Amino acid sequence: MSKKTLVSAITAALVVGAASTTFAAANPFSDVPADSWAYDAVTTLAADGVIDGYPDGTYKGQNTMTRYEMAQIVARAMAKTDLEKADKALVDKLAAEFAEELDNLGVRVADLEKKSDNVKWGGELRYRYYDIDRDSKAGDETHNKVLFRLEPKAYIGNSGWTANARLDYEMNLSSDENDNNVEVDRAYVEGPLFGATVTAGRTPVFTAQGLLFDDRISGGTVAFGSDEFKTTLAAGRYSEVDHDPTVNFANAKDVTAEYYGVQFDYTPNDSLALNAGYTALTGIDASDVALEAIGYGSDNTANIWYVGGKYAFDKNVAFVGEYAQNTDADTEDQAWTAELQYKGANAADAGSWGMYAGYRQIEAFSAIAPTYDDIIGAGYKGAVVGASYVPAENILATIEYFDGEETISGQDASKFFANVDFFF
Repeated sequence: MSKKTLVSAITAALVVGAASTTFAAANPFSDVPADSWAYDAVTTLAADGVIDGYPDGTYKGQNTMTRYEMAQIVARAMAKTDLEKADKALVDKLAAEFAEELDNLGVRVADLEKKSDNVKWGGELRYRYYDIDRDSKAGDETHNKVLFRLEPKAYIGNSGWTANARLDYEMNLSSDENDNNVEVDRAYVEGPLFGATVTAGRTPVFTAQGLLFDDRISGGTVAFGSDEFKTTLAAGRYSEVDHDPTVNFANAKDVTAEYYGVQFDYTPNDSLALNAGYTALTGIDASDVALEAIGYGSDNTANIWYVGGKYAFDKNVAFVGEYAQNTDADTEDQAWTAELQYKGANAADAGSWGMYAGYRQIEAFSAIAPTYDDIIGAGYKGAVVGASYVPAENILATIEYFDGEETISGQDASKFFANVDFFF
């Protein structure tokens, strides 16, 4: 784990100049423990450009730092007003941890330890419309709905641990009816443990850039390593309950099973990011007998290997590719995606936009819950194009179009997709 420190002459001068006010704190010059979560938080903020150390704008060093030095870094970050939501959450956690030192520096910090102030609320209001045109017996389909989502995050003391949840409520605009009650889609804790980042509960899992799995399991994950090379382990129970199937025949998404996975991420520089991994489903309880007969055979298991990555040619153009194969499936066992991306919409940056074009083939038993379900799920292949635009801060508009066919029936299918997200 990289340990960061400030050693510039400017920092030294600040330390000496403020020394008369810092002794009220409990030993502000004691080192922050080498295994503290704060170092990872600072490293992330530095990588995002929120903070810097040396006069040339870089952030260097391999030693531990004192609580006073850490407080100075946090103070600089707190002065920024245009932080991303994730960066703001890190700054808030750091402010809670070093509140006393910040107070001695003259920086006003809210009492984040009070329960009334310890829960941060975020979420979105999302309007989604899509129209599917299929020549097969699956037929046409129209979706016209509004989703209201709340995502509370509660800080557990100053330990770096948080309790997280995601609550969804969906309304059908076509029928003017509510689809269901409030669903607790996620409920988990997250924090540092023995040098790793751990989640436990009904926790989100994202693998193979979303080609294989972008959903949640009832279990846990462990991520460890460096910014350059990271390993993520996941284990738990996956269920298709409350997950609408993407097609009218059985596929990998219509299962309940034990989930195990490992992913390796290698990011040597800002231009290249590679991944490889393995996911297993065991004890599959298929919702359709055809799933066992066609998809997984008599042993009710799935073993899916994958590899892929992203390469940025410059700040505007990038190529993304991923391949996965289920070695236990008798048929429909492969998935792959390739797309060229131009620029990118950032919800925090009004006026930003991006677009992409590519081709995806996601055979029915090769992917469990792909992130591309909005435009192409398991059981389809074809060309895709899309564009996103941010008309105002925290408002993201997206349109996509798919033209291809079902992988099993071979019959034509197309889909138009439009989405507007209002984040808060």
